[in-house]
Amino acid sequence: MKKIKPISGFPEWTLEQRLVEQEVLRIIREKFELFGFAPLETRSVEPLEHLLKKGETDKEIYVLRRLQAESDEGGKLGLHFDLTIPFARYLMQNRADMVFPVKRYQIQKVWRGERPQEGRYREFYQADIDVVAQDQLPLQFDAEMPRLLHTVASALPMPPITVMVNNRKVMEGYYRGLGVEEIAPVLRTVDKLAKIGHGGVMKALVEEVGLTTEIAGKCLALASIRSEDSSFVEAIRALGVSHPILDEGLEELGFVMDQLADLPAGAVVADMSIARGLDYYTGTVYEGVMQGLEGLGAVCSGGRYDNLVDGGNITFPGVGVSFGVTRILGKLFGDGRIEASRKTPSAVLVALTSDERRSDSVAVASALRSRGICSEVYHLPQKYGKQIRYAERKGIPFVWFPEADGSGGHEVRDIRSGDQESADPATWSPPEEDLSVRILVK
Repeated sequence: MKKIKPISGFPEWTLEQRLVEQEVLRIIREKFELFGFAPLETRSVEPLEHLLKKGETDKEIYVLRRLQAESDEGGKLGLHFDLTIPFARYLMQNRADMVFPVKRYQIQKVWRGERPQEGRYREFYQADIDVVAQDQLPLQFDAEMPRLLHTVASALPMPPITVMVNNRKVMEGYYRGLGVEEIAPVLRTVDKLAKIGHGGVMKALVEEVGLTTEIAGKCLALASIRSEDSSFVEAIRALGVSHPILDEGLEELGFVMDQLADLPAGAVVADMSIARGLDYYTGTVYEGVMQGLEGLGAVCSGGRYDNLVDGGNITFPGVGVSFGVTRILGKLFGDGRIEASRKTPSAVLVALTSDERRSDSVAVASALRSRGICSEVYHLPQKYGKQIRYAERKGIPFVWFPEADGSGGHEVRDIRSGDQESADPATWSPPEEDLSVRILVK
């Protein structure tokens, strides 16, 4: 038989890994809702003209068309490459029915035509949260985003994350204070610092953006400033650059860092190199990395946008972050750091004594299921040894033996310890830790 090759960039987890993924998604949903966010799911496609409005994303979009469509057929559609633009469209389409500020979370797959590599996929899950207000969005929501990311990451089977925070106004005001007129190319170039290094950014700023060596050096001087508190303000002032936009950005970023001062050391860092490449960000920006796995790059990111949603005379400022679920799991699976406690949701395998008594085994499983205990009935009336080995291979912790002579007595065995005891399907329950699949961290 010809071997079927996987399609690069489109991950398919094993059954056990999918159980882990589902548990991770459950935890994320739970933590999002703790902060008052409501769920939303939007369509997978958007008009290309909407997807191409913000930032340089044209090379990442998958175009959708019918196989038999005429080449000049209108209404070109593309698969969404993030969840922020679809949310903005949904918001404007349904704003009359919404109560502002709107707090929503959205967990869906997105698609990007990137070159697959570690941590980068063409199809992957993102988990987004956004807050959008009408006319004015209090800065407290900018501070809430890193706190929520810390809460989510702390509940997941992953290393702690460090959320790096900056403000685009700090960068824009600083660059304008240096006399730079075209800000966007400088922002996008500085945003590559982690990928191409100090020398690569310096070269690009001079040769591609057109800055002088002196100005490029001053841009990198700003990008080198980091602190875990508001001391970055003094460090930036010492660079001797002034501009009203810079003042505004420093005030906003200082407020955010002060609001997060109670988080553990290393949880949040003010980092002046964080720019974010998409053009719709206008204020606070975030990138989070897993501690000890910084080489993977950002696993969560986002920022504030004041102009993404076009409401005519009404403005709809927002702030949000995205959690790279597949990016995180791909790394942890690949390194063998996490696995499911078993290969199936079943906590109990009900043995099958004979075909004639199949209804007895089904009745036991039904009684257990009615109380929320995941159970399955073995498919063949084989020797108990074979049925137990099946449970062992799938990691099912308990095997249930209906009484063969019809007396009504039942026994259940913990196949890990070998302990066996009498049990009543109407009242027996496994220990709490065996009731559902758990994520094991290695």
